[in-house]
Amino acid sequence: MDRPAIREGGVVFTAGTILDVGEARSLQARHPDAIVIDRPRCTILPGLVNAHVHLELSGLPPKPRPRRFADWLWDLVPTGPLDEQAARQSVTRSLTIGIEQCLRFGVTCVGNITAHRSLTRSFLAGGPLRVVSYGEVRAMAQRRGLLKERIADAVDPTNVSDCLRIGLSPHAPYSVEPHGYRRCLAEARTRGLPLATHLAETDDEAPFLADHTGPFRELWDRLGAWDDDVPTFSGGPIRFAHTIGLLDYPTLLAHVNHCDDAEMDLLAAAEASVVYCPRTHAFFGRPPHRWREMLARGINVAVGTDSCASSPDLNLVDDLRVLRRLAPELPAARLWEMATVRSARAIQMDRLVGTLAPGKATDLVLFPAAGNDPLAEILDQDKSPAELWIGGTPAG
Repeated sequence: MDRPAIREGGVVFTAGTILDVGEARSLQARHPDAIVIDRPRCTILPGLVNAHVHLELSGLPPKPRPRRFADWLWDLVPTGPLDEQAARQSVTRSLTIGIEQCLRFGVTCVGNITAHRSLTRSFLAGGPLRVVSYGEVRAMAQRRGLLKERIADAVDPTNVSDCLRIGLSPHAPYSVEPHGYRRCLAEARTRGLPLATHLAETDDEAPFLADHTGPFRELWDRLGAWDDDVPTFSGGPIRFAHTIGLLDYPTLLAHVNHCDDAEMDLLAAAEASVVYCPRTHAFFGRPPHRWREMLARGINVAVGTDSCASSPDLNLVDDLRVLRRLAPELPAARLWEMATVRSARAIQMDRLVGTLAPGKATDLVLFPAAGNDPLAEILDQDKSPAELWIGGTPAG
């Protein structure tokens, strides 16, 4: 998306890798032996990248808006122990639904948060989606002793494949202590892993960090797992992340719904990316997100769907349509960047996906649009993908 649209253009590829991109006649002259696959009146885009999703929650039924975010989290806690077979069936069903939706809506690559690492990764390792699998770590209060075990589980490379890359995700400042964050960051640096965390998702994070009050403390009390050795931090979650060093690493910061001007300065000077999930943001009734200011400040802002527990589905283009309605003055191409090149950068997959360029993977989504501004046409006319290719092979 960092180049102008090419009229009457095409993509030349072999063995799943792009060889050339350009005007069709020039491509035919440069590659006379290439087999021509004609798709008239279609617009070819890079396969879309959903930078933040929880595929394991794809099978959950829609819920009404909760009074508080912590109450929504509590509803996700199993009411009783799941045996291994039941857990496998539940996860497998959700993954199947999630993959189908991603492919149907033009997504070829995801940054997926996984709590059931062995089940999820073994299922996803064979494709067809490209996945950065962020193993989720939660270790706070009476559960801090699980930190070492959970990090080791999260970075286990057993299921690494051509389709699956390992990442690490300390869950959030209300579920991981500063020491746990530092351990995760050190592990990511040592192993060269993508790192992600939920940050500033709700304004309840700041009081919890400062003095352990509010809904998150109530949640820990309901779990019966609190102790008084959890450190405090005054200054809010973004300064917390800065102090720990998360902003000096290309960390994916999911949500960042609450951000003051000084915190914006910290993000603008950082290596981290922000992932905004518009329909999930609306579901919880959040205040307006500052994503446009973030873009203007040079922050890498990507778009994600979050999960089916907080969004109607995993249609990433519908999230772009929300942005289109919020900011009609922005060129449509700028919005598409947030689901392609910017999302790929956020999950550290930009060397392989996110743009149509020689050396990149042949991941393509085709939309039936051929007007003067096809990128706007797709968003404004609710067009759905006509075709999807992953690694040079039709998918979906």
